[in-house]
Amino acid sequence: MARLNSTADLRRIIAEPRPATRSKILDKLDEQSIDFLKRCPFALVSTTAADGTIEVSPKGDEPGFIRVEDPRTLLIPERVGNNLAFGLSNILATGKIGLIALVPATGETLRLSGTAEIYDDADLVASLSSLGKPALLATRVRIQHCYFHCARSIVRAKLWDPKAWPAPGRISFGKIIAPRIGEGAEVAAQIDANVESAYTTRLWQNS
Repeated sequence: MARLNSTADLRRIIAEPRPATRSKILDKLDEQSIDFLKRCPFALVSTTAADGTIEVSPKGDEPGFIRVEDPRTLLIPERVGNNLAFGLSNILATGKIGLIALVPATGETLRLSGTAEIYDDADLVASLSSLGKPALLATRVRIQHCYFHCARSIVRAKLWDPKAWPAPGRISFGKIIAPRIGEGAEVAAQIDANVESAYTTRLWQNS
């Protein structure tokens, strides 16, 4: 297959979208998208580093954790995680952000893009508390484009169909990390036990 080198090459295979399709792209949230975010417990957040490197971070919390400040502004709480902070560092470097929000059992997804800033204001992070614990930080998103994506990809994947799901699986971080720090099976098991603790007894700890 020949490599595509231009938009013209692309459009010979994928037709231009209909005007009606383009018309769904908005510059602010409408009533449906605000309601969608109130029900959303999970999103994928993309950011770009100064060198063009792209990161995508999963964000999950109670439904409505992405706060609608106004139709053009969102607040995303930062919770305890792996401390790599790639996405947050990218925001500080370029201020660019993209987001796909999902609601379980709903085929459509909400796509957003815009600019972002990070805040540690005490009142702001307290307002984004969950189970009595304030957010570590707050990311304020200024929306430039937002629109609903149709459900075809979700339907094809049978994502919300339990009958189509594979057997539950778990990733061993111990098998990944231990060999890279010169350790063996015993340390790998300790790492996996620590991860399990983070999933259960330390899920909401900010330290």
